Amino acid sequence: MIKRVGVIGAGQMGQGITQVLACADIAVTLVDLSQDQLDTALATTEASIAKLKERGKLAAEVNPLPNISVTTEMGQVADCELVIEAVTEDEMTKRRIFSSLNEICSSDAILASNTSSISIGRLAAIIDHPERMIGVHFMNPVPLMPLIEVIEAKATAQKTVAAVTELSERLGKTAVVVKDRPAFVLNRILLPTINEAIRVVEEGTATAEQVDQIMTLGAGFPMGPLALADMIGLDTCLSILDLMFVELKDPRYLPAPMLREMVIDQQLGRKSGVGFYRYDQ
Repeated sequence: MIKRVGVIGAGQMGQGITQVLACADIAVTLVDLSQDQLDTALATTEASIAKLKERGKLAAEVNPLPNISVTTEMGQVADCELVIEAVTEDEMTKRRIFSSLNEICSSDAILASNTSSISIGRLAAIIDHPERMIGVHFMNPVPLMPLIEVIEAKATAQKTVAAVTELSERLGKTAVVVKDRPAFVLNRILLPTINEAIRVVEEGTATAEQVDQIMTLGAGFPMGPLALADMIGLDTCLSILDLMFVELKDPRYLPAPMLREMVIDQQLGRKSGVGFYRYDQ
């Protein structure tokens, strides 16, 4: 049973993953290059836990914060049984992290990536004992979404899959194990939908608000595809579509020009304050 977990990256996903681990009474070491980002993650975690208690989703007497330690030194995860990388969706950045973790961690520690699209097999190829490499794609917002898309590469051992599945259950999540293919399952289906919604706006058929209204009221979506794109981050949407287009050579995955233009203009959605919608600070 996994008792000590390292999380690399204190952004939105890393913070959320750290929170759900701590709430399951698991010791977590959160690592980031920026002390300010670590401080922000702790403040966000404290506020999120308070909100969950107010809504009755977390017992009032539960205090997960002592389970979290933060550091700017990656070497502090050396004794962790599982390390989850949750940094930006850039393969070279992830490769550098796993190369370091390969030197830092024990040879039987599970190494996992929270990637939403990048090949787990390619990441596994740079570490010793690739059978311990796995993908754990948490959904955003992590404390509320019940799914973890677990990705097994060709080399991934079944004991690695079993350990991650057992941990998912302790977190109150449902683990669905899929094969290592470009963008896996969720984003393989979701991103073309978002891309087509952007094309509809681009060609002037409807506004972003109208597209989202039609998809929520007519198709039963809990959130419109363009509001969801803003929440995911338009830069992340673009990187996933670019990857799928390169890997699958299918024009269905060619990003809408409007999406690329918005990313160039730093209209990234919630993270930048403006995307298809505007957001308060």
